[in-house]
Amino acid sequence: MNVREPRLANPAEPTQRSITFDDNHAAAALYGDRERHLRLVSAQLGVKVHARGNTVRLEGRAEDVDRAYNVLDELYGLVKRGQTLRPVDVREALRMLEQDPETNLSEVTRDVLDSVGSRHRIRAKNLSQRKYVELIRENDIVFATGPAGTGKTYLAMAMAIAALNRQDVSRVVLTRPAVEAGEKLGFLPGDLAEKVNPYLRPLYDALHDMMHFEKAGRLMERGVIEVAPLAFMRGRTLNDAFVILDEAQNTTPEQMKMFLTRLGFNSVAVVTGDITQSDLGADARSGLVEALEILRDVEGIGFTSFTKQDVVRHPLVQSIVRAYEDAERERGNGERDS
Repeated sequence: MNVREPRLANPAEPTQRSITFDDNHAAAALYGDRERHLRLVSAQLGVKVHARGNTVRLEGRAEDVDRAYNVLDELYGLVKRGQTLRPVDVREALRMLEQDPETNLSEVTRDVLDSVGSRHRIRAKNLSQRKYVELIRENDIVFATGPAGTGKTYLAMAMAIAALNRQDVSRVVLTRPAVEAGEKLGFLPGDLAEKVNPYLRPLYDALHDMMHFEKAGRLMERGVIEVAPLAFMRGRTLNDAFVILDEAQNTTPEQMKMFLTRLGFNSVAVVTGDITQSDLGADARSGLVEALEILRDVEGIGFTSFTKQDVVRHPLVQSIVRAYEDAERERGNGERDS
């Protein structure tokens, strides 16, 4: 247990608080290499942070000091429970606690694959991802939209593998539309299956990140895990399955209706996509956009939308997404003015 000091009442007054940790090794992990994690807390919250041994002294406005204290206390709890702490984890913790000061980080970041012998621990990185995980647990169909890097497909894959290992479902089906984006399928060598394989590579990558290559190969040979283009879903009924439709912004309305009506008994479907990144023609309507409008009030279907603030890849990805959004906004303003 770490030793707490009483909280001051007036948040506008400058103050000092200290927090003492009972485990020197855990405290060192909390501080980070050359106290990098403490510097992140200091820069983000505008407080002075001084570490001496296993005690940290905080100085600044009482309101900011209290927030820094809570962040360090929550992060220390994660380290004590065996979680490896990285700078990105500290940034996400700061953002989560800024959104909701009552956030319990240990609850948000508990393992998604708690019942699976995964290659490594997979956790929700922020409140949006935790909400997404809970929606999948509570609904038979879930739509998740948002920019790249928010974990839409990756977490859906994790939930699918967890369900398979718990024997909640007997198979996992991963699919996406094979939409041409600058290169014609006819120019690629091989038969149809070989032509569409590059479009499915991101699904293979996520699968192999969670499961050893040999095991994944055996399950795919037996048909327990299937990765296929959306066109191969026509005419099928998917019972006792966890089905993921990735890159759904590239479906036509007809394809989306076809996919959703494949769902059979004891099955779950997760549909992911970024409605701002469609590779369909300029005049074509996205099946994902239409489905979001038509199905919004249907009971048993969950919806969640990620934003650029939820990007959990390299910090530059969030900046890139923001820069492109700003550029598109400026182009739109220029077209309206002309």
